Amino acid sequence: MSQATDNEAKPEPASRRRLLIAFLPLVLFIALAGVFLYQLGSGKDASEIPSVLIGSKAPSLDLPPLDGLVANGEPVPALTDMAIKGKLALVNVWASWCVPCRQEHPVLLELSRDPRIELVGINYKDKNDNALRFLGELGNPFAAVGIDPVGKSAIDWGVYGIPETYLVGPDGTILHKQIGPFTIESLRDKLLPAIEKAMSPSS
Repeated sequence: MSQATDNEAKPEPASRRRLLIAFLPLVLFIALAGVFLYQLGSGKDASEIPSVLIGSKAPSLDLPPLDGLVANGEPVPALTDMAIKGKLALVNVWASWCVPCRQEHPVLLELSRDPRIELVGINYKDKNDNALRFLGELGNPFAAVGIDPVGKSAIDWGVYGIPETYLVGPDGTILHKQIGPFTIESLRDKLLPAIEKAMSPSS
């Protein structure tokens, strides 16, 4: 009699497996949440996230122009491979609805005056009129602008969130990536040294 009771008290192996499988998603969620909270509490700057594209060829560019954007009486060209071919280029991903993009814009205007680089823009998931109004109000730093209405090009470039900017060498290699808006520190410590290195005869 006691033997039967002992057997009833022990769960079947199949029942145990089902229980483990049922709790597995919860365990994984707790583990992932722990990793996320650790990184959040570590104080790491999001701009420190490495890009797997650095050192590799930049994705192809074949984006239509921002309709109605004019500079010096001429339409600003579309963003294609030819717009940056053979040049040291900064490819900035931006949108009119992006608050950090607005904060960053004066820095881009200054960078556009640097004769060493060609600054071009990918307008991300934006409305044409809003993008035109944004550049009309703040100024247009871009030598070429391509629109990316559904974000396909941004996916190709590995964009985490905007603004993001890529330094592309004359040979088409991605040399540096800035996640988030430029700051004085990121310019001084990262972008400008990367530009100088790209321009040095030994590079």
